[in-house]
Amino acid sequence: MILPDLLGGLASLAFEPFRDGVEIAWLRRDPDGGPAAALLRYQPGARSPRHRHAGWEHVFVLSGDQSDAQGTLRPGGLAANPPGSEHQVVSAEGCVALLVWERQPIMLE
Repeated sequence: MILPDLLGGLASLAFEPFRDGVEIAWLRRDPDGGPAAALLRYQPGARSPRHRHAGWEHVFVLSGDQSDAQGTLRPGGLAANPPGSEHQVVSAEGCVALLVWERQPIMLE
């Protein structure tokens, strides 16, 4: 898959419900919980449930904001969450973020 204009191409991606107020467009997904990449689109005020990372997670915020206990990411912000780390994410104003997982996270809630 090639997306020469990631933000401009959002309309052509197939977003589906993921969590309450959060949609996902899978770019790559291993059926056995292995490596995955996706765009997540949060509505204002949406949050993800608390989860644990089974492998590295990299988050790159493309628009809006995304916060957890470590702080707030804005467009261009990058977070690398190590295996074993846990957090819950909220987006006050809504956001679009690119997520890349070494192993897909384990939901705790």
